[in-house]
Amino acid sequence: MLDFSKKCELLSPAGNFEKLKIALAYGADVVYGGVSHFSLRSRSGKEFDFETFAKAVAYTHALGKKIYVTINGFPFNSQLKLLESHIAKMAELKPDAFIIAAPGVLKLSKTIAPQIPIHLSTQANVLNVLDAQVFYEMGVKRIVAARELSLKDATEIKKALPDLELEIFVHGSMCFAFSGRCLISALQNGRVPNRGSCANDCRFDYEYYVRNIANDELVRFDFDEREFYVKNPDNNVMMRLEEEEGVGTHIFNSKDLNLASHLKEILDSGVIDALKIEGRTKSAYYAAITARTYRKAIDDYYTNTFDDKFYQSELHTLKNRGFSDGYLVHRPHQRLDTQNHQSAISDGSYQVNAQITQSGDKALCKHTIVPNVALQIVAPLDSHIVCGKNELGEVFERDGVYYMRFFKIILENGKELDSIHSGNTNYFLLPLPLPAFSFLRQKLPKP
Repeated sequence: MLDFSKKCELLSPAGNFEKLKIALAYGADVVYGGVSHFSLRSRSGKEFDFETFAKAVAYTHALGKKIYVTINGFPFNSQLKLLESHIAKMAELKPDAFIIAAPGVLKLSKTIAPQIPIHLSTQANVLNVLDAQVFYEMGVKRIVAARELSLKDATEIKKALPDLELEIFVHGSMCFAFSGRCLISALQNGRVPNRGSCANDCRFDYEYYVRNIANDELVRFDFDEREFYVKNPDNNVMMRLEEEEGVGTHIFNSKDLNLASHLKEILDSGVIDALKIEGRTKSAYYAAITARTYRKAIDDYYTNTFDDKFYQSELHTLKNRGFSDGYLVHRPHQRLDTQNHQSAISDGSYQVNAQITQSGDKALCKHTIVPNVALQIVAPLDSHIVCGKNELGEVFERDGVYYMRFFKIILENGKELDSIHSGNTNYFLLPLPLPAFSFLRQKLPKP
């Protein structure tokens, strides 16, 4: 029987200790991450070593929240002894689960650390009841479903295996390959995606070239503002080739997943136990906005105050590649809008100007700040912001939104500046304290 009373869990990425703290402050129930060994985000994993990750586990548990450890890489034979040691060391930290992709690693973990629950990584590509049953019998508590899974198929899995928890991605980068099983980065850069070091070659600008048969030379193809297509003669499917002059084109680049508008439909199904946000290599602002927005959406669902327009307006403040609702609601063959052929990434609707420290009394500049310009304050949900005014500046409220305006820009060392820019790594003082990990942002003009 499906349990509609259990509140859905929200997971946020923890690329480093700071992002972990921010995600938790902004509403995540769980954070996930790990050190660089055997993780599919080895770049962000380098932000943690065993010592700092141990502190992160303790910090998370002190807040009464959970942390899952990623051990979802695919090891070679030469690494198996190191893997055994790694599993044992991570188990000593007493995380709330291991996220594992390979069956062999799963079996090894059950032997070395049987007390740690196993969550199956999306890299295992579970799409059906048969595969889910196999992993469930191996001792998996939760499956992070492949991004290609439909909600209908998730329902079938849950009906067949009601004790198996299901987790789905609701936001973040998508891969044009099947759940990340791609070798383009390995072929072009020697960086293996399935071992955590993807160079994101699918996001690159590509140029078209044609071979001159007469002299066997490659020549840059000149589109000359005309439209060109490639055609599959077997089924007559045509694909338009577009190239921006001086830039190139993006022939693999997937849009970002955004399921905020479908959360009511997802939660109404009663079969999803956890909603996951992708992005351990994304910015601290991304960690904050995604956690806060999906936290509010989940809470609003349970209080019947769902506000799709607000969620999308907030998520669109983030840098993105365009948004898609992926394959959960629509079948893959119904999708015609999952690729962004125009650009690798575009600015969101807001510019982040400053990030407030955990102490709340100073900030680090992320973009130019000048006196007498009002900047919007973004803070964790249910934060208490005090309005006021002094010689440094003011905090005020307008139409339910809080702003900070500087009259003077004073660095922590007492030096006064006419303006401050992102290259300045010195902290500057705030007129009045703000909630920990707040941000100051400014709306960008429409292009």
